[in-house]
Amino acid sequence: MDAASFRDCQAWRAEGLPLSTSSNEACKLYDAILTQYVKWRNDETLGGIDGCISAIQAADPNFVMGHMMSTGLELVAMGSSTRLNERLASAVRRTVQLANSQDISPRERLHVKAMELFSHGNFFKACDAWEDILVDHPTDLLALKFAHDSYFYLGAQVQMRDSVARVLPHWKPQIPLSSYLKGLYSFGLLETRFYDQAERVAMEGLSLVPDDAWSVHSLAHVYEMKAEIDKGLKFMESKEKDWQVSDVLASHNYWHWALYFIEKGQYEAALQIYDSQIFRRCKASGSMLDTVDASSMLCRLEMEGVCVRDRWREMFQVTQPHSEDHVTIFNDLHFLMTSLGAKESGTSQRLLEGLQELAKGPGDNQQHQLAGTVGVPMCQAFVEYDKGNYGGAVDLLYPLRYHMVGIGGSDAQRDVISQMLIHAAMKSENKRHQKLGRCLLVERDAVRPNSPLTDRLMQKALALHA
Repeated sequence: MDAASFRDCQAWRAEGLPLSTSSNEACKLYDAILTQYVKWRNDETLGGIDGCISAIQAADPNFVMGHMMSTGLELVAMGSSTRLNERLASAVRRTVQLANSQDISPRERLHVKAMELFSHGNFFKACDAWEDILVDHPTDLLALKFAHDSYFYLGAQVQMRDSVARVLPHWKPQIPLSSYLKGLYSFGLLETRFYDQAERVAMEGLSLVPDDAWSVHSLAHVYEMKAEIDKGLKFMESKEKDWQVSDVLASHNYWHWALYFIEKGQYEAALQIYDSQIFRRCKASGSMLDTVDASSMLCRLEMEGVCVRDRWREMFQVTQPHSEDHVTIFNDLHFLMTSLGAKESGTSQRLLEGLQELAKGPGDNQQHQLAGTVGVPMCQAFVEYDKGNYGGAVDLLYPLRYHMVGIGGSDAQRDVISQMLIHAAMKSENKRHQKLGRCLLVERDAVRPNSPLTDRLMQKALALHA
């Protein structure tokens, strides 16, 4: 990334996205942060995202959009909640106060409003504010990307696709970062099951920017969802040099690579990627995306009969400090997998009780509203499974299967819950549950034909219930 090419005050004005600051340095740093966010990478020559955030606050301490962006990025990373983190809560308040004391544009005001709504857990309303911006300013990439990530946390798959589709015609090739919209759109297409179109659009993205890690990620999903395992393995290996430079997404792409090995029953190869890449990166970054991936992977391997006990203990050191955050149900479930795997029953209990408590008075927090109907019973199902009460786990999970999308994440990530339900049904003493398990496997086979994992589970069901 060439620092000289970042946009100054005049360049942002020329694009119809003026920023309320007289500091060219602040404008360029805003662009530098946005660029790294879109590319999923910390550029060390710029000092990384954190370095640029410190620099932007020094360049213009009262730059509202600088504050909004840095606070917004911390919120969207989901690693901390304003409920527990006073520093983050006060950063939100300071940004709002700054915005109220200045004559800023309606677009900037909407950005601040969206960030404030998001900080209260009101993700849908935050998305509405970003979409309001995009109606008048379809090339506001920060609004588009914040909305995209938030829809992902909501499991709002159609919205994630359509949000990008609506603005695409306004993006001309000369607009900086325009080619990265291909990856965003491809991911929305993929999550709404337009696999062939998603593959085509992501390939177009990679032909423009070979190291677009999000386009790579979208293709990794396509091959996962279509059970084109060998194609996926070949693709991830051939592109590794390109996507591993995107340090924020690299661990997640390695996770996709490892899933193909689990699918094939090549557990040693999967563990090798877990140890050398996923856990190592997760421990270094502390990122929530890396953390949930590592937890999910151990859970999948354990269901496949692989012993991962020591790895659960290491993983617990990473998740334990977050077990009372309750930022998203999706994160909570993965922290719970780890505390159960590590046999830390006290932490598991506290996590569940904390979620039950928040479900009683959720206020505007969309995830806490969902906790009572979906989050708590889903977490309880994992606890029952861990105790060996497989029938109880089925009774809790089965009624939720078409409501689980609301906890966020992707179809591929939520598949760990579907696998858990199948395993619980197969292991249950209840004959009806066993029959249900076989039905779920037939259904799985219809959606993803040629899946070796499904074939193995079918064999197992036959052996168990012969």
